[in-house]
Amino acid sequence: MVVNALLGLIVILSTYFLVFYVRDMWRHRHNLGKGKTPVAMGIGFIVDFLDVFGIGSFATTTMLLNATKQLSHDRLLPGTLNAAFAIPVAIEAFIFISAVNVEPITLFSLIFAAVAGAAIGGRIVPRLPEQKVQLGLGIALLITAVLMIGKQAGLIAFLSSGNTAIGLVGWKLGAAVVMNFIFGALMTIGCGLYAPCMVMVFLLGLNPTVAFPVMMGSCAALMPVAAKEFVIAGDYARKVSLCLMTAGIVAVLIATNLVVQMDLSVLTMVITVVVLYTGIMYVRRGMRGLQPVKHDDTVHVVAGK
Repeated sequence: MVVNALLGLIVILSTYFLVFYVRDMWRHRHNLGKGKTPVAMGIGFIVDFLDVFGIGSFATTTMLLNATKQLSHDRLLPGTLNAAFAIPVAIEAFIFISAVNVEPITLFSLIFAAVAGAAIGGRIVPRLPEQKVQLGLGIALLITAVLMIGKQAGLIAFLSSGNTAIGLVGWKLGAAVVMNFIFGALMTIGCGLYAPCMVMVFLLGLNPTVAFPVMMGSCAALMPVAAKEFVIAGDYARKVSLCLMTAGIVAVLIATNLVVQMDLSVLTMVITVVVLYTGIMYVRRGMRGLQPVKHDDTVHVVAGK
């Protein structure tokens, strides 16, 4: 019942976005704007393939779009990414929620907590010193990555409890809800939910695959609403977003199948690499010193990936 309700919500939100998106694309079908189709589709495939493994697509896409000069104006970047990835992440969420065995109450509670965190906590968190928060989170992720490597090497025995559980109860469920609420709030200042959620799942002893429906479900509930606003305003690159979306859908269908079938030990190592990479990225951001808000930060504020 709960799982079906979540899947239904994803379908409704995605359809809601697509109504506005398709209508806008049709109105401008004779002039979709700047963008090289092969380049944009190549970027879309690469970043969405990596997104399925937990490496958020927004920062990598921002870098690649800037490097290839696909956009006519920088202000189109946030809207382009939101519009381009709303449907691929919805497909990710739909597949993982359907394929991964997760206790329904745990799944619903964590997704709801992340969405509530972005909606409620988002009014408070942006007032915090952004770079200090990113630096602190980055250091915490790096420490956790080292601990995860130690556990995999058999050097640390106290972490988790075998990572086989598919649900949480009692204080563990309460702690997970609070943490995912915080992760949702932190998305508003550029701290993506993927890596912290993976860490939380690992430390609480859950099967690592549980992180994927939680991560994707959270973003699938957030992104269509944000993307619709950009489409209505016309603040996005139509041709580029369409290319990114089309190639991204193909990449998601391929990559999700790989993740679902991946051996548990291999998947754990993949997650460790993602956490390590994300930790390094946040530490670098935090150590830059106070600077004007950059494009990738703006993108994360909007959608949180």
